[in-house]
Amino acid sequence: MPSLFTEDTYEQAIIELFENMGYEHLYAPDYDRDYSSPLLDSVLRDSLVRINRGLTLDAIEEAISKLKNFDTGSLLQKNITFMDYLQNGITVKFFVKGEEQSSIVRLVDYEKEKNNTFYVVNQFTFLENGNNRRPDIILFINGLPLVLMELKSPAKDEVGAENAYNQIRNYMQDIPSMFYYNAICVISDLSTNKAGTITSGLDRFMEWKTKDGNYEETSYAQFDVFYEGMFQKDRLLDILKNFILFSGSGQGRFKVLAGYHQYFAVRKAIEKAKVATKTDGKGGVFWHTQGSGKSLSMVFYAHLLQDALDSPTVVVMTDRIDLDDQLYLQFSQCADFLRQTPVQAESKEHLKALLDGRSANGIIFTTMFKFERGEKPLSERRNIVVMADEAHRGQYGFDEKIVISKNEDGEKEAHTVIGNARIIHDALPNATFIGFTGTPISAKDRNTREVFGEYIDVYDMTQAVEDGATRPVYYESRVVHLKLDENTLALIDSTYDVLEQQSDAQTIEKSKKMLGQMESVLGADSTIESLCDDIVEHYEKYRANLLTGKAMIVAYSRPIAMKIYRRILKIRPTWTEKVGVVMTGGNNDPEDWKEIIGTKAHKEELARKFKDNNDPMKIAIVVDMWLTGFDVPSLATMYVYKPMHGYNLMQAIARVNRVFKDKEGGLIVDYVGIASALKAAMKEYTKRDQSKYGDMNIAKMAYPKFQEKLQVCKDLLHGFDFSGFVGGSPLTMAKLITGGVNFILDASVPERKDLFLKEAMLLKQSHSLCSSMTTEQERHEAAYMEALRSTIIKITYGGTGGKSLSLTEINDQINELLKAAVQSEGVISLFDSSKSGGENFSLFDPAVLDEISRMKEKNIAVEILKKLMAEQVALYKRTNVVQSQKFSEKIAQLMNSYYNGLITNEEVIKELLKTAEEIANLYKNGQKLGLSQEELAFYDALTKPEHIKDFYKNDELIALTRELTEMLRKNRTIDWQKKETARAQMRKMVKRLLKKYKYPPEDYAFAISTVISQCELWTDNAEPRKEEKLYKYVSEIELSKVAENTVSYGEK
Repeated sequence: MPSLFTEDTYEQAIIELFENMGYEHLYAPDYDRDYSSPLLDSVLRDSLVRINRGLTLDAIEEAISKLKNFDTGSLLQKNITFMDYLQNGITVKFFVKGEEQSSIVRLVDYEKEKNNTFYVVNQFTFLENGNNRRPDIILFINGLPLVLMELKSPAKDEVGAENAYNQIRNYMQDIPSMFYYNAICVISDLSTNKAGTITSGLDRFMEWKTKDGNYEETSYAQFDVFYEGMFQKDRLLDILKNFILFSGSGQGRFKVLAGYHQYFAVRKAIEKAKVATKTDGKGGVFWHTQGSGKSLSMVFYAHLLQDALDSPTVVVMTDRIDLDDQLYLQFSQCADFLRQTPVQAESKEHLKALLDGRSANGIIFTTMFKFERGEKPLSERRNIVVMADEAHRGQYGFDEKIVISKNEDGEKEAHTVIGNARIIHDALPNATFIGFTGTPISAKDRNTREVFGEYIDVYDMTQAVEDGATRPVYYESRVVHLKLDENTLALIDSTYDVLEQQSDAQTIEKSKKMLGQMESVLGADSTIESLCDDIVEHYEKYRANLLTGKAMIVAYSRPIAMKIYRRILKIRPTWTEKVGVVMTGGNNDPEDWKEIIGTKAHKEELARKFKDNNDPMKIAIVVDMWLTGFDVPSLATMYVYKPMHGYNLMQAIARVNRVFKDKEGGLIVDYVGIASALKAAMKEYTKRDQSKYGDMNIAKMAYPKFQEKLQVCKDLLHGFDFSGFVGGSPLTMAKLITGGVNFILDASVPERKDLFLKEAMLLKQSHSLCSSMTTEQERHEAAYMEALRSTIIKITYGGTGGKSLSLTEINDQINELLKAAVQSEGVISLFDSSKSGGENFSLFDPAVLDEISRMKEKNIAVEILKKLMAEQVALYKRTNVVQSQKFSEKIAQLMNSYYNGLITNEEVIKELLKTAEEIANLYKNGQKLGLSQEELAFYDALTKPEHIKDFYKNDELIALTRELTEMLRKNRTIDWQKKETARAQMRKMVKRLLKKYKYPPEDYAFAISTVISQCELWTDNAEPRKEEKLYKYVSEIELSKVAENTVSYGEK
């Protein structure tokens, strides 16, 4: 049945939405322009003159020339230059009365929104390098194509936002100049609406879930919320100027578009700062869950402060040198966006010099310990903003304490110790303080609130996971595997209590003693042995094949880290490349530690290797380093052998919550009983976080979910006995997989397939977290379900990204899957692909058709045939209007009868094979008549009406066919595709030629429309356009799942 809500209808709906927001709609084919320019040139020129009143035309022309002629460089480099022009204007030099002057030409008026022109444009054909492409919708501001949108039909299951993403990547290859001027890319299919940039991977395209900054109702965002939230004119201008930046360095530079949570939080923080600088200096606390882009939010905030507070000096303060370095690096990479270069204070004196005598500007990085108690303040200015990272640690005390200690002669002495917050406040008495944190501030923590005030914005775990900004973290306890005795466990437990206490002198003494004991207990050789044996077994069995296989081991102390490293290499001597130790070195370290710990450069090299997904280094053993602010998105496993609590614990486990491809979540494997500490830390989180993540134990969360999904999948297979799969021979396993696939594809139970695919996917995801807890039987059953799911998808939808797969490839992939899942030996052959030579099967190879028709699994045979036919008809649709219609209708009718139970799978196979033969014969017909495929299409159109051959000799029809094809080929222009006037001219030309041949005969006037529609079809497809090789859909009738060919980005 034709779908009523197609891509066109959706395009119209979006255009209407933009018209309601005050954009003007422009239908590109009606606009007279140069098809090889990605700009609306006349609109651009008029806009620049209007916005830059008072500048000479020479200046405007010079700016346009710079806009159109970038220096050489990659697409990304050109886009970086353009974004600078867009955000800051173009500096031009020109002469006035013989004197050289320079000025800035602004491309957008950010102050007066009404001074800009906003067009929403569809069907914008663009030509480059012989490629002719037509993106769905482009938003032009002042003639610049800043936002490109690719839409997909919401009515088609098999086509969605991922296809839109692939299409954009292909456009970047085919028409790169369109993307020199791109600020934002949008992919949308009504249910999924996401925005990203030219460097974003699919997992980094994000939804925009609120129109006004209220986060409450955001678990499912309506499509109008996305468009109205981001693209109201004044908001879009704000995003373009203040919320897009470039980060990373060298080859790894990438473009960042702020998420909605960053946008609204930074805006709130700026408003708060305006008030705070005039009043109590409390800029508030900005709590955004770790992993959701906090350091970039700090950059956006620092950038916006410049205008909001009239060039303030920004002091960025951390409490650790490595964090200071990381944050400084992040800000330095964004220096162009900040329009100033950050400076790192080297010492207390340097900090003093940087603040002293400065009246404005500057971004200064320092650790809090560089402030010292001084006689007089470093600066009494009001326009200083102190941004404190991880503002919740205990260092921010205001209180003065008397501490009694013994001097060298053993006499007691009293000293006054002053909290850091007091020292910093005294040094900068009129500054405004804002705290940024990834974990909540403890209810007991008075100090942080005294310094910074209350929360400005909270973006909690629940929200971040829902938005796909982070992934959930789960926890698995394996303490029992260490076989520790009761006393040891009790000692470990009490360590947490000590960690919790605020440090007065007695507790410090007590904890020193206790921590010394811990070192000997956790460092005992027998314990280290059982720990490493268990880690290696757990890693190899359950984690090594997951994603990129990266894992982190957190050791209690430096000596224990070394013991773990040596023990692992003893068990697995070949792992020298795979495992590394990352920790600080000390002067008194044993000689043989030094080469393992290495220099600073060695640590940097290790960090590079660990971040590189393809590098053989997979396991990092750490103590303190890398537990905060170190990001490796594909890291999914952390083995914890160190008691931690509170924010240190939450910081550490957040290393595994980053988003990466289809990562389900991060897994914390616990060897020191952190469960109660986790629960305690969660008490400071929001109510919904507590209810959702308060207990992250996989035994309680993932494992029951896995068991439930496994049962659902088994229920869906009720009536098919697959019990022989567990422990079966490769042949038995193969038969049971194809048998199971055949059972699920049974057309008389149409909802079974979709339901199974959905449930089996959930099963796969929950299994990735709790595979270490499942029984042998469950593991084999889960592998069986995954083999079924993966085979069904490959047969009915094609492979990854929609590529067709040959039967051999399907065999290979299923073998890989079973090897990893159940260590199965022996090769399973699902399909005997010897006859098809293992290549992609061809519809015209009798051996292949014969093989398919003789398959025992008739439902699979139907799906494979249907897919082949659909591909073939999709090809025809581009060239032959008459035949493709005939076959489309025939196949649709057949499939409908089959799905409605009117004919059996045997009958449908027979009919499909007959149709395949007819399609094959078509090619032969052309050869017999001496016509090419292209000419045959026109011949078919001319001879479609019954009895028409009675009026003409066949030679005449062939002569007419050839002349018609030749005439069209000679006169073809790009305008035919979309310009109505040009199209009318083409029709006139065709009719004149037909008249010459006295075609059609009387009473056959209707024949002309068939010929004209064939000409139009040819016009639109004569040079097969690249993206049509990539996307073949059959739109009139749901020919169900048609294979698509996609080229991955970076290949040509």
